[in-house]
Amino acid sequence: MTAEHRVHLSRAARPAYQALSAFSKTVGDIAVENGIDDRLKELVQIHASQLNGCAYCVRVHVERAVAAGITADEIAQLAVWRDSGVFTDRERAGLELAEAYVFIHDEGVPDDVYDRVGSVLSEKEYVALSWILVSINAFNRIAIAGRYGVPPRDDLAGEDKDAARGKAW
Repeated sequence: MTAEHRVHLSRAARPAYQALSAFSKTVGDIAVENGIDDRLKELVQIHASQLNGCAYCVRVHVERAVAAGITADEIAQLAVWRDSGVFTDRERAGLELAEAYVFIHDEGVPDDVYDRVGSVLSEKEYVALSWILVSINAFNRIAIAGRYGVPPRDDLAGEDKDAARGKAW
C-alpha cells in the first residue's frame, strides 16, 4: 500500500460500513426523539470533524448545515465559539461536549464539562448528543485513514457518489 492509493474502507468492507450507516441512522432517530434539532446536530458534527482534521466530513456536514439554515458566519465562528456570541447556550454546551469527545483520550469527559453541559442539556439530550459524537468520530476515522479526498466544488463528480449527494452518512 502506498500514499497514492489508500483502501476505501466504506467500499472494501461494505457490510461493516452499512452497519455503521445503520447505526448512524439509529443515532439520528434518537436525536430527534430527544429534542436535538438539525442545527445543533450539524454544528457539533462540523466542530468534531474540524478538530479531528477530517476535511471530508467537514464538507459533508457543512452542506447539511447550510440546508438546515446555518449561515456561513455561524460556520466560520465554530473555531472560536467560546469568544463568539452567535451560539445559544444549548449549542455552546454541545460544542463543549464535542471537544470532550474528540479529546476523550486526555481524561474522558471531565467532571466540570459534564456538570456544565448537564446544567444546560437534559439527560436525554446529553445521551443523544453523545451518540452523535461517537458516530461522527467513527466516520472521521474512516475518512482520515483512507485519506478521502475533498476536491474543488466543481469536481465532486469523481468523488464517492454518496458523498457528492450528501448521503454518505
